[in-house]
Amino acid sequence: MRVLILAAGAVGLSIAARLSTVCTVQALCRPRHASAIQQKGFRLSGIWGDDVYRFDALSEVTDGTHYDYCIITSKSQNTRELCERHQQILADSCVVSLQNGIGNEEIIREYCADVIGVTIITGFEWRGDGQVHVTVEAGPVRLGRFPNGSNDATSRLVDLFQQAGMKTEASDDIRSNIWAKTLYNCALNPLGAILNVAYGELADPATWEIIEQVIEEAFSVCQHEQVQLPWNHPREYLTYLRQLQLPATAGHHSSMLQDIQRGHGTEIEFINGAIARLGRQHAVATPVNDTLSNQIRFISR
Repeated sequence: MRVLILAAGAVGLSIAARLSTVCTVQALCRPRHASAIQQKGFRLSGIWGDDVYRFDALSEVTDGTHYDYCIITSKSQNTRELCERHQQILADSCVVSLQNGIGNEEIIREYCADVIGVTIITGFEWRGDGQVHVTVEAGPVRLGRFPNGSNDATSRLVDLFQQAGMKTEASDDIRSNIWAKTLYNCALNPLGAILNVAYGELADPATWEIIEQVIEEAFSVCQHEQVQLPWNHPREYLTYLRQLQLPATAGHHSSMLQDIQRGHGTEIEFINGAIARLGRQHAVATPVNDTLSNQIRFISR
């Protein structure tokens, strides 16, 4: 089994490390990480264990090589450019989107016949070149054929992730799971970045009121998009967020904050920005998601 991780950052390299114990893995990443991994291996620490992994880390990948799975882990704003650059590889592989936000799978489907969607609510933080610390985990990895259903390729990938020691479940409605994770990201990611605090501090009444409005707007958009969420009302999800997800990830700092601190672009257009954009299409008012999106755009500039 050959697996390629495209645009491997902290998440992609951590996935590559675990998969390298059960199959052949190549990871396309930034040159400084590729160099560090080639010289010293990839160091993974935290709740996934503390170990050094050896796998092929590359700064370029050659078209023409066949991979059973090509897992895209790029930031959402880079999805189309990545697909354009590697469309020959994507056309010959089973393509997997392991990304944040709404819209990645739709873009990828323009370049390949079938897409597997994946959700993961786990905190990954850089500790240096070729070094990642796993901070928190709020549930299992979920994956399924996009937008719904299953097939043999999905079942094999679930088995592969499980063999690699990652808690993984198959999903018959991955689109719903992707939207459910986006609720979590919409609620916490921009606020954590704007205020520069860990997620646990967002339970404060002043910020929780903002989160309530974010989720109410997102639910309205979901209804118009005909997405069947696991919760029937915003209050049900807010209870789940406050009692389960927030405590599990209380010490984590927003990936959006990490991007801003490094001078990188953010995924706001695929998270709160996507809620606002779809809201306009359906004539649903989303003033709070609009405001958070504009604040992140300003800060990142």
